[in-house]
Amino acid sequence: MDTLTSIRAFAAVAEFKNFTAAAARLSLSPAMVSKHVMHLEGRLGTRLLNRTSRRVSITESGLLYFNYAKQMLDGLDEVEAAVSNVTVLPRGTLKLSAPVWVANTLMARAFADYHRRYPDVCLDIDLSGRIVNLVDEGFDLALRATAPERLDASLIARPITQVAFHLVASPAYLSRRPRPQQQADLKGHSFLRYSGLSVKDSLIVNSPEGYDKLDFRTVMQSENEIILHQAALEGMGLTLLPTWMTQEDIAGGRLEVVLPDVAMFNIGLYAVYPSRKFLSAKVRTFIDFMAAQDALRADAKETAPRDGHGIIF
Repeated sequence: MDTLTSIRAFAAVAEFKNFTAAAARLSLSPAMVSKHVMHLEGRLGTRLLNRTSRRVSITESGLLYFNYAKQMLDGLDEVEAAVSNVTVLPRGTLKLSAPVWVANTLMARAFADYHRRYPDVCLDIDLSGRIVNLVDEGFDLALRATAPERLDASLIARPITQVAFHLVASPAYLSRRPRPQQQADLKGHSFLRYSGLSVKDSLIVNSPEGYDKLDFRTVMQSENEIILHQAALEGMGLTLLPTWMTQEDIAGGRLEVVLPDVAMFNIGLYAVYPSRKFLSAKVRTFIDFMAAQDALRADAKETAPRDGHGIIF
């Protein structure tokens, strides 16, 4: 049997978890797809899929093989398209890792617009907040918010936009403490620390007069921005969060921006992916689409720090 067809058959079954759906994708019969998978398992000398009468699951060896095979097949499709001068339509599952705060209305709207343009792509989005291993865990790409010098040199990174972070607090919290009027007034305030950023119990703030160290009292810390957001709404303290996550609460008066000209910063959001010459159509179109979204860039443009003020890391 043709080994390349067997690899495609296995990849389709692994993606759909169903032989019938895989057969429809490949224009083969379910029985022929099953024969191709068995041929590949025999060639490799290991079981790739567990099958019962009701479900299909992938084995540990099968997951490892699928992660690498998927990249190879995507690249092969792009090479064939380049040689034959045809356009490959994006299709299949796009596995994406992103920060927790990507779960917001603005990004959901962008994802929906992408789906309307490319309906054959299924977005599989991991918002665990951890730094995943793209190749070993089978991710097509990741959205990472960081300084460019902190990006993994083994990955390709394309800038998508700048995301503005502001210091926010609830009106209830600000009614119990002296409302900060200048950056020195922030010292000693209760702080909800986002440990996913390089923010400790103090911030170094740049001003026309020089540098100032603002010491907070950390009352909660977490890598999960959702709990910090909720704690801020409950009046627990000040916190630094992306405005994508807080803009509706700010507009509704549930949160207030504290010293917007000083206690804020912009951070780059990058699409990162493994270094390989040919990108699959689904990855390429997704990155191009996100980079072209003006709505994602408007916030950082409007909130850039003025007159030399801003948080330094």
